[in-house]
Order: sequence, then structure tokens, then C-alpha cells
Amino acid sequence: MINHFRQAAQNKEFLITAEVTPPKGGNPVRMLEMAKQLKGRVHGVNITDGSRAVLRMSSMAASALLLQYGIEPICQMTCRDRNVIALQADLMGAYALGLRNILALTGDPVKAGDHKQARAVFELESVRLLQMIDKLNGGTDFNDKPLPDDPLDLFPGAAVDPQCGSWSGLKRRFERKVAAGAQFFQSQLITDFDRLDKFMHQIAANTDKPILAGIFLLKSAKNAQFINKNVPGVEIPESIIKRLAEAEEPLQEGVKIAAEQVKLAQQLCQGVHMMAVKREELIPEILDQAGISPIVSQ
Repeated sequence: MINHFRQAAQNKEFLITAEVTPPKGGNPVRMLEMAKQLKGRVHGVNITDGSRAVLRMSSMAASALLLQYGIEPICQMTCRDRNVIALQADLMGAYALGLRNILALTGDPVKAGDHKQARAVFELESVRLLQMIDKLNGGTDFNDKPLPDDPLDLFPGAAVDPQCGSWSGLKRRFERKVAAGAQFFQSQLITDFDRLDKFMHQIAANTDKPILAGIFLLKSAKNAQFINKNVPGVEIPESIIKRLAEAEEPLQEGVKIAAEQVKLAQQLCQGVHMMAVKREELIPEILDQAGISPIVSQ
């Protein structure tokens, strides 16, 4: 079974993951094309699960499709749309389909998305979902009843936001996720690398779990301003917006900025999580500019 990501994490390699969005419809061709271009450049491809509460193909089904092409997925799973029965059923199904990496998320609020009248579940949140995965890996269900048809062996991860406004809240939640069994952490978009440095030294220093810094490809000054306005907790510096505004080719300047940020992350943590919405094909170019070589094991 493909599990290069877990092996690389345990070997303390510099981890590279990238985010790909499932299709909004039944045709996965574009998603697969984007993911294929990342093969050999990333340890795992994150498949989002209703990100921003916008309807898209099941993350589990999309992840299983990637596996068919020899691309290792990291299947995101949110608590927004499932009760404890459905979460356990999907985790068992994911394992049976060959999926091993799960990113446990609470999920964005329904009102943020395209089905504002839908009913949210949120029976659990990310910490309790991690605890559930730990139980399933140990051979028991949510009610501590034994699983007669074998335990799971999932490699669970969690999200972290080093730029969170509440330092004590960030520390408490991070420590709870570690205690609940998180084996790796992918961060939200990072723009303040001094803050990431502080997080690594003051909060994450007590754990050996890899932290992957979120690197986002900014396509233009307008794109950066949109993110500042619409993404809570993110503040892209005016200096970066100015660089993009003055560049003859803003997209190429965005690639250059992302590569510089990858280099900064290399000095601070054990990996990067690349986000290049609708331009995933540029991720190898960003990695090349950052001096990141292809992954030999793949």
C-alpha cells in the first residue's frame, strides 16, 4: 500500500504536500491532470472536503481515484456534514479503499458556502475526530466496542494556524491535537514568518510532529487584496501587494514570492503545504525556484 508520506514524516524528511480541489460534478479529469503534474514533486496531495462549505465531489471518492494513478492522497475529513456513525463509516471505507492519510478538520460553517440553508451537524470537532481515529486504529469504535473485522491503521493529521490572534488558545488547541493523536500538522496560509518562528520555538518545540507551513500562490495584487478582505486571520503585507502591483508579470512575481517563502519555511519547520488555487500546475516551478529537488522515492 502506498504510504510514502508517513515514511517520509517518520524519517524526518522535508515534507511537501499540495492542495487539489475535487470537481464540482462527475468529471474528475481536470483534478487528475493537476494531481499527475505533482507526482514525484510532493509526498502527498490533499483533497479538500467541502472547503468553504462549497459543494464538491466526495473527498474520499476523489482520493481513491488519485490512488489508482499512483498518487498518494491526504484525504481531508470534516465534522460539519457527518454524525459519529457516518464519520466512522467513512473512515472504515477510506481504509478499505487503500487510503491511509487523513486530515481531521472541524469544517467551515455552512453559511460560508453555496448551500446556506443546509443543516450542519458538527456532532464532533477536529480534536474529538482525532480521538475517534485513535480509537479505530486501536480496534474499538466510538463507544469503546471492539471492531470484529480488524482495526484501522490511519495516519491522522490536523490543521494549525500559527497566526491565530490568541496565543494561549493556539497553544492549548495544538497540545490537545497532539494528545489526541495528530501525527502531522498543516498550517493555514503563512505570511508572517516571524510569527511562525515564534510558534516553532515556543509551542511546537515540545513535539516531534512535523509542521508544514502553508504557502499560497498569489496571482496578483487584486488576488492578495481579496484574500485580506475575505479570509479571516490572514493579513498579506502591503510590501507583497506592492510587489505584485508593480510587477510586469504579476503571476510570475507571485511564483517568485512563493519560492522565497518556501526557502524561509525550510529554515523553520519540517515541510510546506502548497496552495495554488486553479494554478496547481505552477507548483513544480515554485519548488524548482526554491531549490527543492524531485522526490527520489517516487
